[in-house]
Amino acid sequence: MFLTFVKSFFGPLRVCASLFGLSVLVGSLSVEPIHAATDTVAATPNPILFVTQVPVPADFATIGSVFANQGGGMQSVARGGDLWIRYADGTLRNLTQEAGYGSDGRQGANSIAVRDPAVNFAGDKAVFSMIVGSPTEQYQVGEWFWQLYEITGFGAGQTISITRVANQPDDYNNIEPTYGSDGSLIFTSDRPRNGQRYLYPQFDEYESQPTTTGVWKLDAATGALSLLQHSPSGSSGPFVDSFGRVIFTRWDHLQTDQQASTDASNEAAGNPSTYGTFDYASEAQNAARQPRAPEMFPDPLYAVPGSNVNGHRFNFFFPWMANQDGSGEETLNHVGRHELQNYFERSFTNDPALYDFIDDDSGRANHNAIENMLQLAEDPSHPGRYYAIDAPEFYTHAAGQLISIDGAPGTNAASMAITYHSPRNGASTSDTQPSGFAGRYRNPLPLSNGTIVAAYTDQWEIARNTGSRANPQPNYAFRLYQLDLAADQVTVSPGAPLTGGISKSISYWDPDVLVTYSGPLWEFSPVEVRAHNAPPQTEIAAMATPEASVFTDTGVDPAQFSAFLRARGLGVLVSRDVTARDSADHQQPYNLRVPGGIQTVGTNGQLYDIAWMQLFQGDQLRGMGGTSNPRDGRRVLAKPLHDESALAFMPPTSGAPAGSVAIAADGSVAAIVPAQRAMSWQTTDASGTPVVRERYWITVQPGEVRACDGCHGVNEDNQAGQPPAQNAPLALRELLLWYRDHSNDVFSNGFD
Repeated sequence: MFLTFVKSFFGPLRVCASLFGLSVLVGSLSVEPIHAATDTVAATPNPILFVTQVPVPADFATIGSVFANQGGGMQSVARGGDLWIRYADGTLRNLTQEAGYGSDGRQGANSIAVRDPAVNFAGDKAVFSMIVGSPTEQYQVGEWFWQLYEITGFGAGQTISITRVANQPDDYNNIEPTYGSDGSLIFTSDRPRNGQRYLYPQFDEYESQPTTTGVWKLDAATGALSLLQHSPSGSSGPFVDSFGRVIFTRWDHLQTDQQASTDASNEAAGNPSTYGTFDYASEAQNAARQPRAPEMFPDPLYAVPGSNVNGHRFNFFFPWMANQDGSGEETLNHVGRHELQNYFERSFTNDPALYDFIDDDSGRANHNAIENMLQLAEDPSHPGRYYAIDAPEFYTHAAGQLISIDGAPGTNAASMAITYHSPRNGASTSDTQPSGFAGRYRNPLPLSNGTIVAAYTDQWEIARNTGSRANPQPNYAFRLYQLDLAADQVTVSPGAPLTGGISKSISYWDPDVLVTYSGPLWEFSPVEVRAHNAPPQTEIAAMATPEASVFTDTGVDPAQFSAFLRARGLGVLVSRDVTARDSADHQQPYNLRVPGGIQTVGTNGQLYDIAWMQLFQGDQLRGMGGTSNPRDGRRVLAKPLHDESALAFMPPTSGAPAGSVAIAADGSVAAIVPAQRAMSWQTTDASGTPVVRERYWITVQPGEVRACDGCHGVNEDNQAGQPPAQNAPLALRELLLWYRDHSNDVFSNGFD
């Protein structure tokens, strides 16, 4: 897919604000009401920072899209927006214009686009992303990147100061910044995982479009930069909640390459390749370009004739959490498909004990299924309550149904339920206007007084350009409203707007066509300006009792072991009993046995032997565009664990499938893995045939010993009605004994 229409822009312009009967001149701009003159603006307890965006009619890999919205090119984001503050009395102030950024009329070297403001905990500083520059003449092709800026002096009567954040990644798109408890900046970026420019950009696992690589953390003063989590298909919207957790949305799309599947079908029919997919031999810059290799993980995209394996598609935007050092990455309180989705298929077709998941038959606590949770925001009046948007992937500029979920620490995922705050039809598209349609929402902002602000549109149709390339007219208009949330908290409607509407007239080269737009701007990304206490700083948690007891019994100092791992960029994955699975999961085998060891049985159906845990690392190997003239960038593929550092420090195995470790007699697994690289895994039988496959990528941090209770961890009880496993894992014991006995010869090399 590619973009077929662009943005719009335009001539000189004035903006004025008419609020609460005030006429406030803002530079040379003029703010005009979009609605009738009888509109009154909302009252808010504190000032609101927000951005304006020149509308972009296209909704694929553009500024308003669900994914691939980080691009800085002229086809992705129109110049001409600004950072604004709206004071509690309704007065508007154009902050970027006041600081000398941006331009009216024809866009050029000083033009800007702005996104994603976030306020520090003291309420006196904010960070945001901004692009500076656009073509100054026809046919001029350039490369522009979103960079982080901080602003101070936005209080009433103060003088604005905007500075670019020091030591951030240059020549990459750094977006969606927020403040950590220690004042560091947490953000998403498309910087390659390991900083190697030749791997730029990383392609997502769905459309093979450039994507962010995960959540990053920067100490601007020292330049210390770390990757908190690696996302093969991208992460978005990180913020630190009141409990100190980094909450974000991650695109979970762990499936085999659909572009490669299309190419294979075309080639089998004697037709040319559509996408030119191929493989690099390694992640090295000069790696050989080779024909596509068969993908061995996860399941095939489509069912193979004669096989007992179902086709596997996986495509969700779910809420995730991690500590502020990146450790403990997990879906929010371990919530997942079984708690949120309405339907998905079983993995094997020949086992009658397995069945497709249907939410109506599951008996779960949540009766309101969703597809996605986008643009998460915590309610300051109800810590642990998160508002979000369920929107389709395409066609609505990431606007959809307003929802919420309660997920404070300690809340069991099995009891977590979605609340619908607007009609369900806002999360879907239709050829005709749905009955009872009440508009679409995006960028929800719960305020400190219990009210909610969000961008709202009454558009039910799919996004389209009703004008032309040169004079675009988007059918979507977004304006910030204070929402009228009913007392029962389950229905919402737009109340009073926050502004009288902000319009602009601009023009720009796209670069071959002069695009002109004059009209209302989109109002996005509101954030409340208020001072509040910083949340606690979260980091690698104290080791749980089962694992701690193993360190004690083996005489290995956990701090020294962690330092050893950290010095080499390694972590450890531990599972106590991979025969145990959550009782809700009847879609993959759940009668499991370690030959000669433990077994966990939840039904009279087929019993599966599992002998190995095969680990996969996410390598950027899939190229696009053909071997002779490939596109820049690569897609992540799952490859058996081959990181030399990790393998060098694990006990040797005999007869194991590639990248595998043995499952111990108690069902436990322990493996040293590369840190800050996406990892996944599957259990196999003795011959290497897959049995149970992990459905997510997981990242560990250097020095982290990451332990879980089982394969698909248990929320309340496992398939046999038992609580989560608490055994001291034998596999960890074996790993630590080998480390201890070889520390003087193998491990001491280069280790302090």
